[in-house]
Amino acid sequence: MDALTATLSLLRLEGIGPSLYWQLVEQFGSAEAALRQPATHFPRKLPERARAQLAEYQRLGCDSELAQWALAERQRCVENCIYLLHCDDESYPSLLRQIDRPPPVLYITGDPLALSLPQIAVVGARRASRAGLDNAEAFSADLAAAGFAITSGLALGVDAMAHKGALRGAGKTVAVLGTGVDRIYPQRNAALAEQILESGGALVSEMPLASAPEPGNFPRRNRIISGLSLGILLVEAAVRSGSLITARLALEQNREVFAIPGSVHNPMARGCHHMIKNGAHLVETSADIVAELGGLLSGMAQQRSLFEQTADSGISLPPEQRSLIVALGGDPRSIEQLARDTGGDTGELMASLLHMELEGLVEQLPGGYQLTGSGAKALAGLVD
Repeated sequence: MDALTATLSLLRLEGIGPSLYWQLVEQFGSAEAALRQPATHFPRKLPERARAQLAEYQRLGCDSELAQWALAERQRCVENCIYLLHCDDESYPSLLRQIDRPPPVLYITGDPLALSLPQIAVVGARRASRAGLDNAEAFSADLAAAGFAITSGLALGVDAMAHKGALRGAGKTVAVLGTGVDRIYPQRNAALAEQILESGGALVSEMPLASAPEPGNFPRRNRIISGLSLGILLVEAAVRSGSLITARLALEQNREVFAIPGSVHNPMARGCHHMIKNGAHLVETSADIVAELGGLLSGMAQQRSLFEQTADSGISLPPEQRSLIVALGGDPRSIEQLARDTGGDTGELMASLLHMELEGLVEQLPGGYQLTGSGAKALAGLVD
């Protein structure tokens, strides 16, 4: 039995979630090894049904209910073009792997590579104000145009507007579900889910196929939203809300947290104000986020496990990047100087520079940008 089938089988045991799964794997070495252990080696809280399932597995092996369900689940995924990604797979998103108790298996519809793009999570209230919805869409569109994938939860309100903003910015967006990826919730966002897939994005869940929208699924879902992302933008949220849980999880995962302030009279702004008091960055424009994450991206750009594209991948430079490389030359230049030298729009230049940081061609300094060693080689190629 391979690792994926063993993991699906272990997770199928009654009462086994990600936390207990990892406890067992850490104790016994692997999911397959855990399944071979007598029930007395499992925690006392394991339900009687799980003990019976385990005994049947150890008696019948691949003919047991656990193994047969796992094999059937894999076949259902194949038939429905759903990608199953095991946590030990080298394609598993590296940022997500770093969190405590990551999902042992991810179900993905759409492009699995979208999960390895540099992402910003945008979350907020389902019943956000008109201004909050407009901010979610506008910030997401700007960030998508700057090269970030936008990650959210496909819920009503801010989540939906974040996905729509990413699409409007011609970017990619990732929707993390609290259901099976074959069961869109809420149903009124089914058309939006299709648009996400058509644009090269992805729907992702750790839940088995056909899983219903149970209340307990969504707090688990939130750790994936923050875990996939470099940072999280909180648009509007009450003090007691799922969005605030996501923001707190992001802080625990050492992610950057950004929050848009609002009126002191708006109860949906109180969650943002609470997070700002507790270390979140107050932001007024999408440029505030790009500026904060730019240096972080520059340092991560050379790590192939984090982002797929690097300066050594043989990419051909588009005209706007070639002009920026020539304008940078051998000296650091500010964004204003680059705009003057190239005649380009500041917003478009920031988007190009962000892509170039990801490709390892430039790095951000306190006063502007300069070429890296790879960028200098590219410059030499352009002037030869």
